[in-house]
Amino acid sequence: MTASNETAEGVSRLRPRRSCLAVPGSNPRFLEKAQGLAADQVFLDLEDACAPGVKEKARHMIVDALNTGDWSGKTRVVRVNDWTTHWTYRDVVTVVEGAGANLDCIMLPKVQDAAQVQALDLMLTQIEKTMGFEVGRIGIEAQIENAKGLVNVDEIAAASPRIETIIFGPADFMASINMKSLVVGEQPPGYGADAYHYILMRILMAARTHDVQAIDGPYLQVRNPEGFREVAGRAAALGFDGKWVLHPDQVAIANELFSPSQEDFDHAEMILDAYEWCTSEAGGFKGSAMLGDEMIDEASRKMALVISGKGRAAGMQRTTTFTPPQS
Repeated sequence: MTASNETAEGVSRLRPRRSCLAVPGSNPRFLEKAQGLAADQVFLDLEDACAPGVKEKARHMIVDALNTGDWSGKTRVVRVNDWTTHWTYRDVVTVVEGAGANLDCIMLPKVQDAAQVQALDLMLTQIEKTMGFEVGRIGIEAQIENAKGLVNVDEIAAASPRIETIIFGPADFMASINMKSLVVGEQPPGYGADAYHYILMRILMAARTHDVQAIDGPYLQVRNPEGFREVAGRAAALGFDGKWVLHPDQVAIANELFSPSQEDFDHAEMILDAYEWCTSEAGGFKGSAMLGDEMIDEASRKMALVISGKGRAAGMQRTTTFTPPQS
C-alpha cells in the first residue's frame, strides 16, 4: 500500500500550532465556546472525549459546527477513532464528506506504522475525488501513543505528503510501557532524570527530518497552571512547535511559551538584516560580520530564521531597525 502522490498546490503544512485545543465533539456548549478562544488550532474530538454511545451523533454535530461556526484564524482539525476500532471509516466519511471544505486536517490517534497513515491518505483521496474537493488539501496529524508507534516514528513521519504533525500522546504511551505514574505528563516517582526526554527527542528528530511539526500532548491537571507551564516549557525548550491545551486557562500559557520573547524576536530580525547586508555588494560580499559584539554568519542566519518564523507566525512586530555600519 502506498500513499497518494497527489498533493494540493500551495497548501502550507506549517501552520501556527502553539496551542492545540481539545474539544469534545459531543458537547454543543464546548463546540460553541471554542470558537471564541485564542487557540491556534482546535481539534474536535470523536475519540477519547466521546463516549461510545454518542459517537455517531457527535459526527453530525461536528459537521454542523464546522460548516456554521466561525473558526476564523484557527486550524480546524477532527480527531477520529483509531484503526483498531470499527468507528474509523465512518468517522472519516461522515466528517470529510459533510464538512471537507471547512476542514484542515484529520488527526489519527494511536498510529503504529506507516500503513495506517497511508490507508487514511488513500481514503481521503477517494472522498476528495468523489466530492469534487481539492485533492491533497486536507492534512493528516499522526499521534504516537505506544512503544510500537515510537519505534516506527520515522516511517510514520514519511508515510504521506499530507502529514503535518507528529504528536506525543502521553497517557496511552505511559500505559503502554508500564510507567509507574498516574499523573499524565508528570515524572514518575523515584526516577531522578526526565523520563520523557528520549520520547520527545525521538519524535522531534523524526518530525524535523521530514519537515513536519512536533506537538506535545496534554497535561491533565487543568487547575495547575504552574505544572502546565513547567511541562510545556520543557517541550518548548527542546524545539517543539506547540502543545495540546484542555482548558481555556492553558491557552495563553502555551501561546506565550511557544512564541519567542520580544527581545529574541527583535534580535533574530536584526541578524537577518545584518547578514543580508554583509553578503550584498554594499556590505562587500562578506560571509560574516559583526552585529554589536556578536559575530554572525550563515549558521547565525539559520538559527535566526527559526525564531523569526515563530514570531511572525504569532503575529509579532519588530521594535528595532537595522542600520548598516559606516565604512
